[in-house]
Amino acid sequence: MIHTVHPKLKSIRDKVEAGERLSLDDGLLMYEPDVAVNDLGQLANHVREKLNGNFGYYNINTHLNATNICVYRCTFCAFRADLRSPKGYIMSDEQILERGREAVDNGCTELHIVGGLHHQRQFDWYKNTLQILHDAYPLLHLKGWTAVEINWFEFLTKQSTEWVLRELIDAGLGSLPGGGAEIFHPEVRDKICEHKADGSNWIKIHRTAHQMGLKTNCTMLYGHVEEPLHRIDHLIRLRELQDDTGGFQTFIPLAFHPENTGLSHIKKPSAAMDLRTMAISRLMLDNIQHMKAYWIMLGIGTAQTALSYGADDIDGTVRHELIYHDAGATTPELLSVERIEALIREAGREPVERDTLYRRVLRDANDKSQWTVGEQVEAAVGI
Repeated sequence: MIHTVHPKLKSIRDKVEAGERLSLDDGLLMYEPDVAVNDLGQLANHVREKLNGNFGYYNINTHLNATNICVYRCTFCAFRADLRSPKGYIMSDEQILERGREAVDNGCTELHIVGGLHHQRQFDWYKNTLQILHDAYPLLHLKGWTAVEINWFEFLTKQSTEWVLRELIDAGLGSLPGGGAEIFHPEVRDKICEHKADGSNWIKIHRTAHQMGLKTNCTMLYGHVEEPLHRIDHLIRLRELQDDTGGFQTFIPLAFHPENTGLSHIKKPSAAMDLRTMAISRLMLDNIQHMKAYWIMLGIGTAQTALSYGADDIDGTVRHELIYHDAGATTPELLSVERIEALIREAGREPVERDTLYRRVLRDANDKSQWTVGEQVEAAVGI
């Protein structure tokens, strides 16, 4: 029994206990300011524990942003640079391979690959990034290229989504990250990123990826110019695609960092809003197994607390993250495995190292850089 005290939440509590789906109106009600975030957290934690038990997942991963030069000028982005900007860079094949070597030497199971859309680089350059890494480090899972980048590759090649993804899979692509979703509603998207792939294209690309057997993540960028209606609409669109394909592995709510962006006048979301959004996301997305509290953006303390507000994953070591640190994130640029596991235990959860596909990682007791994967952790009991 869930002992939620706020009278407005009684109908939502009853639906959650009965395993019934929440509506748009339910979502909007949960964003009303007089609804206590702790009450929402209690509801979300009930769902979280029914789906994922007491486990707190993490992975050992490295980021690769091969270039920050980008054809788009999204208002919210602090990472991009113009071609002739002193800030701009592009990594050589040698530097890319060195990043892969660093990942392997540090026991990483995943390389997370995203970056700018360099208008002087053809599709083969992006494909080659995967190919040389996969050839050199075949056990390293390459999670790469958001739907926005896939859409750009379609433009470069004049080919279909399926053709582009097939080329990338053949080069070593293992899964897609969830970036580029931002907010799907055109009222918001036209203000913050009007020229890049729209919401329908993002959905189309992930649908195609799922149909081809690729697992993907999904995200929502909140705390800028959007309203609660836009957030709930966004979550429902993700839920509808998951109903159709079942291809999303985890959802990551991304807190907007305004520093060094065209929206620097906006105050960043509070910890209370971060926890509210995490809890609401867990309650609305009843068909997506995992919720990630991305400590880079939330801050370590809020991410740790989120493990009781619907999240079951705290991300990973995250070596070389640039995009959110350029936007003012003050979190460390790396967390050790020992620190991550201590944070998870301190939150009352059992740490589990996972690979990208949520299989338990088994480490050699004598050489932690040597690992194998086991089965997916049996935690779900249904809701």
